Amino acid sequence: MRQLWAPWRMSYLQGEPPSMDSCVFCEKVDADDGEQHVLYRGEHCFVVLNRYPYSNGHMMVVPYAHVSKLVELDDAAMLELLQLAQHAERILRETQGPQGFNLGINEGSAAGAGIEEHLHLHVVPRWAGDANYMTVIGETRVIPQMLCETYVMLRPWFDRIELGG
Repeated sequence: MRQLWAPWRMSYLQGEPPSMDSCVFCEKVDADDGEQHVLYRGEHCFVVLNRYPYSNGHMMVVPYAHVSKLVELDDAAMLELLQLAQHAERILRETQGPQGFNLGINEGSAAGAGIEEHLHLHVVPRWAGDANYMTVIGETRVIPQMLCETYVMLRPWFDRIELGG
C-alpha cells in the first residue's frame, strides 16, 4: 500500500484559526516573494500561490488595498485584478495544460470566503480527473507538486508580464 503525506495541511485541516492580529494578505505586501510564494507584483495587485490549494497551480490575485468588497476597488485596481487573472490563466494553460478553470471571488462568510476581510480572486486550474475517489470519498485533495516547486516553475512566466490599459 502506498501512502500520501501532506503534513503541511494539518493546521488547515484542524481548523487552527489564522492570527487575528493582522491580515494574511497585507502581511505579504512587504514580505519576501519567494518565501511567501508571491509570483508577481503590479501597481495595484499581486499574484500569490494559494497556501492551501484546491489543485496544483491554484493562485490568487490580491489587491494591495485592504477592502472586503469588489465595489470598494477603484477602476485602476479592478482593471489590474482582471488583467492579472487573464495572465494567470494564460500561464497555467501554457505550463500545466488544464482542461478548465474556476475563477471566483467569495464575498463574506455566507458566500464561502475563508478570508473575508481582504478581497481576492481565485484562479483554479481544473482537470477532468479532479473529482476522483480521493476527493469524493476520501475528502482529500492530491496536489502533485510542492508549493515551492510550483513557485519556481511559474515565477519566470510572471516576470514576462507587461500590463497595459
